[in-house]
Amino acid sequence: MGKKRIVKKGTEASEGEPKEKTAVLSKKRADEGVLYVESTYNNTKLTLTDNKGNALTWSSSGSLGFRGAKKGTPFAAAKVGETVGTNAQAIGVKEVIVIVKGVGSGRESSIRGFLSRGIGVSLIKDATPIPHNGPKPKKPRRV
Repeated sequence: MGKKRIVKKGTEASEGEPKEKTAVLSKKRADEGVLYVESTYNNTKLTLTDNKGNALTWSSSGSLGFRGAKKGTPFAAAKVGETVGTNAQAIGVKEVIVIVKGVGSGRESSIRGFLSRGIGVSLIKDATPIPHNGPKPKKPRRV
């Protein structure tokens, strides 16, 4: 049927001793960082980097399980912010600079979700690309 498990008496942990914690701490450590928020109409992505630009953690609405039109909602963006904030706490981040890019509805709510984890924000910068002239208009139709 199957092999029987043999337990030796010296290997079991006694009930009086506390068990060792198996929680894995992140190898990455940083006190401050830069939080990039990319908010489009269809999705919201957050990336936390150190001051050199090396990514520490990231998340998006799609990676949390939101599908279709729900990915672009402020609720999904808030959940993304909370997730990245939790990961940032594990890394040891105390203060961030926020750079927002895009025109989606999750711009503010993702930052609020991130702030709910108790990490300070020293600067919020809007880096949304704006066209200077835009595309060339269509020529008039000749009939």
